Amino acid sequence: MPLTVVVRSGDMSSPPSVTFDAPRIVIGRGDGCEVRLPDPSVSHRHASIRVEGTNHVLYDEASTNGTFVAATRLEKGAPHVLGKNALVRVGRVWLELKVEQTVATANPALATKEIALALVSEALAAQGDEVSARVRIASGPDAGRELVITSATDRYVVGRSKGVDLPVEDDDASRRHTEIFRRGDQLFVRDLGSKNGTRLGDQQLEPKAEIPWPAHQKLLIGANELEHEDPVLDALAELEKAADEHIPKGEAIDPPIGSIGPKAKKSDAPSTRAAEPGRGAPIAEIPKAKTRTVKRAGWGATDFVVAALALMVLAISLLGLWWLFGS
Repeated sequence: MPLTVVVRSGDMSSPPSVTFDAPRIVIGRGDGCEVRLPDPSVSHRHASIRVEGTNHVLYDEASTNGTFVAATRLEKGAPHVLGKNALVRVGRVWLELKVEQTVATANPALATKEIALALVSEALAAQGDEVSARVRIASGPDAGRELVITSATDRYVVGRSKGVDLPVEDDDASRRHTEIFRRGDQLFVRDLGSKNGTRLGDQQLEPKAEIPWPAHQKLLIGANELEHEDPVLDALAELEKAADEHIPKGEAIDPPIGSIGPKAKKSDAPSTRAAEPGRGAPIAEIPKAKTRTVKRAGWGATDFVVAALALMVLAISLLGLWWLFGS
């Protein structure tokens, strides 16, 4: 029987879900997990669901902050047989697990990556940070021009035509030269049969072939050299590398309002992550890049020593001038 995992934390318009028909499903923050949850309170390998006979059985995989079925914390490694519907919490993230006869997601690996990216994008947007990938012409006749990738489904064209998404004036570029689009967590490029071709690093692209564009490689279109950056991917990578965050004792993590199953017990501590209607607490804040600042407050001992030496040198110089010209 397939299992549907619905992410009930976060503040998206409709809770994202993915349906599996597999003997084992791993839940965690790591890239290799079937359910990928970008929150530092979730361990890299947090919990797993295994098909045992006719049952779906939930296990905590020695996680830092525990796995809960409603209000009950599972013992590490102890089996818990899931019913048809269950409300489960891993770290701070609430999941709804539904065992039902339905069609499995065609590409669950891609779907879970897209869910992780959407959750990170939501968190960045809530913080007021940039969320769109950008393609920039780093050098060449059209250096400085940019293309903002705002859609996960649209295809963006670079060329000399007026109707393209990133217009260039380079005579070596064709009117519709190259296509750029997103698929999952990767940008792809496709040469549109241009006269002078498209190069990705040292590779000459085959016309019409869809090729992934690694972040560290430059794309050459005519005499223009293009590069790209994606703040959502960068933030996701940082979250996956981070150490597990320990949830403070007594912190309230309210279940989603209107959720199925028995409600989790509320702590007496005030909730720092308020639940939204139909949802639970939001995904954790994304750590902002640290900027190094130099703070100077008054004069230190070193400053006085340097100043004294400078005055001594000045006095000796003045005495030397007096002796030279005054004698």
